[in-house]
Amino acid sequence: MKRKERTEILIQGSATIAKDFAKEIEMRYTVNVIQQPENGLVLLKARETAKKSLFYLGELLVTECKVQIHDLIGIGIVKGHQEELAYCLAVIDAAYQAGLIETRVWSHILEREKENIQKNRQELNQSTLRTKVSFETMDVQ
Repeated sequence: MKRKERTEILIQGSATIAKDFAKEIEMRYTVNVIQQPENGLVLLKARETAKKSLFYLGELLVTECKVQIHDLIGIGIVKGHQEELAYCLAVIDAAYQAGLIETRVWSHILEREKENIQKNRQELNQSTLRTKVSFETMDVQ
């Protein structure tokens, strides 16, 4: 599983998964915090369709954190003010960077959580479609 997909699952899924993974690593390994969770701003880029030129939509508040395990650095960045989640993501990222044994078991848990996220999205889409209004056109003579 790639880093982007793993991070999306951890952010969109149950909050307890990221906490449990991070606790598991903290109990067995030394986690050095390089950068405490802190807020920052990120510029959002968009591409204008007609001229294909880039422009900035605005800024997004993020919380970022960096940790180190076995001389390998993990980064956690999440939108909004979520210090604990940013820290957990950084620990999990460092664990994957270091190739720790625990990460092999996590893949199965992340796959199940991915299925739950997809199921929840489908249910939300179905409930949204139930409220969809069908407009019929009338022939005017």
